[in-house]
Amino acid sequence: MSGGVAVGEGHDGGVDVEAFLEAAEGLIAVPSTADRPRELERALEFVLDFVGPGFTVERFESGGKPSALVYPPVAGGRPEFRVILNGHVDVVPAPPEQFRPRRAGGRLYGRGAQDMKVSALVLAQVFRELAHGLPYPIALQVVTDEEVGGRDGTAHQLRQGVRGGFVVIGEYSGLRVVHESKGIVVARMLALGRGAHSAYQWNGDNALVKVMRSVDRLLAAYPIPDGEQWRTTVNVARIDTPNQAFNQVPAEAEAWLDIRFPPEDPDFTGRSAEEIAAHLEGFCEPGVSVTIDNADPPHRADPGRAELLALQRAAREQGYSGDLLRKHGAADARFYYQHGIDAVIFGIGGDGLHGPDEYADIATIAPYHRALTRFLRDLAAI
Repeated sequence: MSGGVAVGEGHDGGVDVEAFLEAAEGLIAVPSTADRPRELERALEFVLDFVGPGFTVERFESGGKPSALVYPPVAGGRPEFRVILNGHVDVVPAPPEQFRPRRAGGRLYGRGAQDMKVSALVLAQVFRELAHGLPYPIALQVVTDEEVGGRDGTAHQLRQGVRGGFVVIGEYSGLRVVHESKGIVVARMLALGRGAHSAYQWNGDNALVKVMRSVDRLLAAYPIPDGEQWRTTVNVARIDTPNQAFNQVPAEAEAWLDIRFPPEDPDFTGRSAEEIAAHLEGFCEPGVSVTIDNADPPHRADPGRAELLALQRAAREQGYSGDLLRKHGAADARFYYQHGIDAVIFGIGGDGLHGPDEYADIATIAPYHRALTRFLRDLAAI
């Protein structure tokens, strides 16, 4: 099924769910992972075809990742938008069967169903239906690199001058409003030792042991939580050495760290990359240093902002709580936060993201569409 198919409104003035699901299945079937640039392009074009003609389409590219910004034609070039609807159409890798979407028990299964192709397509449909009739400028932002950091999509567009007053990112939330999320540090512990024959270890200095002991000290300070907790966490993603022999003391070793931190943690919040590296090196044995690949601050939107309150009201009118949430994972909202722009996450329901049973809750699609529609229309009076 091509992205150009029209999906009309249902009899209640909302989305025609059956026609929409057929389109969503077509998008889920595109294996748009970071290592498949043609499929990333195909997923992007699917959404642009879905939106249809009559709009200005600005295309961007950075690091081999395409993205687009869509808005009604306006004299004088790109405006500053009152609202930006942001969606990503890239997904994490999965076996081939996860790109064959299926429905069962009120659920739409497939890679990207929850995170976040279904929500992205709802954003595209609401934009298509309302953008020309709203008394303020609005844009649809579609990116293809969120799962690998977002720096070549949302962040790149911001570097190119894209601006908005308020941003709705369609990541899953079950029609609740995520106004706060943790910061993220991607770091490496690098250990240097001295090689030797393993039968004569006293002649060497085992770099692998040094990095493992350093990691143990770090985890003692930031232990793996037994359940959900709003505190700093450290994931050890990899410990490696270039050593290839059983009977050799490793002279080099490396550990990969993924650190998520709330704004209340003074060891990370407001710190430079150099200061964070120095903090982490405090847990390291001699001969182990730390490099920071990326360090992004936590994200937060003002919970009293008029647009956020309007979004909550719109969700509640559909029978959902619209409650505020804090999210442990980072999203592209952090890039807007760094530019002083309030962004929230507001999406459909579902579960199993990045797993073998990822699904979208079909029952949340129509309420999500109606809530977004009401929200955008109500803003005209705010």
